[in-house]
Amino acid sequence: MKNQFIVALAITVTTFSFAQKKELKSVEKAIKSNNFAEAKSILDQLDPSSMEDKYKADYYYLNAEALYANGSANNDDVTKALKSLGLVKGDLEAETAELKKTMIESFVKKANDAYESKDFSVSSKNFENAYRVSTKDTLYLYYAAITATGVQEFDRALVLFEELDDLGYTGVEKEYFAIDKETDKEEIFQSKSIRDLSVKAGTHLKPGQRNTESKQGEIAKNIALIYTSKGENDKALAAMTKARETNPDDLNLLISQANLYFQTGDKEKFKQLLTEATQKDPNNPELQFNLGVMSQESGDFDSAKKYYDKAIELDPTYTNAEINMAAMILDQEKGIIEEMNSLGSSTADNKRYDELKLKRTEIYKSAIPYLESVMKTDPTNVDAAKTLLNIYSATGDTAKYKAMKATVESLGGN
Repeated sequence: MKNQFIVALAITVTTFSFAQKKELKSVEKAIKSNNFAEAKSILDQLDPSSMEDKYKADYYYLNAEALYANGSANNDDVTKALKSLGLVKGDLEAETAELKKTMIESFVKKANDAYESKDFSVSSKNFENAYRVSTKDTLYLYYAAITATGVQEFDRALVLFEELDDLGYTGVEKEYFAIDKETDKEEIFQSKSIRDLSVKAGTHLKPGQRNTESKQGEIAKNIALIYTSKGENDKALAAMTKARETNPDDLNLLISQANLYFQTGDKEKFKQLLTEATQKDPNNPELQFNLGVMSQESGDFDSAKKYYDKAIELDPTYTNAEINMAAMILDQEKGIIEEMNSLGSSTADNKRYDELKLKRTEIYKSAIPYLESVMKTDPTNVDAAKTLLNIYSATGDTAKYKAMKATVESLGGN
């Protein structure tokens, strides 16, 4: 009786194994026919935990194929497909590698096509999928985070940026370049071998290589900016401080930290960091301009003038510095006019009035060069044109007044 039971059990196991094999064959057939719905339906009825080891690999591989659906899967199914592929063991490792390669190529193509079409949301999700397939290709994760930010999917972008930060991603790569003989301009090549062939062919000279800049600062800045937009300033400052500790010489990161303090209302800290940045990059006109703004806001007009003039010296077309400088100069007129209006008709008052009038004229004249420079750089700046028109009128410069009046009229500033 006992032997009969053993034989019966053996027959049952054999029949069950045969059924598993037959069902998996049906799944394989459905996938080859692109009938992924049928394949998933059959797979849903199977329990891999009860399968023999030799069939488990088949199940997980076919399950991944069915979920991936030849590239038509949604993000949830892609995630499930990748999880299933991770469970494939044994003889199917080569097939798994080939499927992953196909998936990566498909996701990257979709990501690039979507990017070209400015569908950054779809592009981001496909770049992320490509990374999930091959986690060694962290550049795809970076692209996913950047494109998510571009469509203001900030919560998702934050998760991706923080993942990059945890990985210690720098994005630093070797860059190969040479000078094009015809244009005398530097050209960057995709690889060292292509660059060397161009040099050997005689079309390029002075070959070189360098490392690209680290993206850690940019990642930290984005993390901080997203936290700032969410009103979580403490987390934003913590992210930026951490990044600065890792990259103390990164000027862009220093400027970003300064701007973050400005956004949170700590203008003293902003000015302190901006001064530090200016010391690191004394020839940056934007830094000089921002220091001028801070000095002007704090009432330190002498320092503001120094910074604005320095910004203009570094970049003679820096119209914002010129406009601020002119506005700051003309702002001195308010106190003079108030005093003039308060004077009486005595001899002493009349004398003081003439002194103040002369002083006001000198203020007007000192603002003229800045405003005229604005008009040279930006001839359509109607506000600068109107201000000059009024100044020419007040200073009695009839010729320039007439010319500027015509300019204002041509700009529709009547």
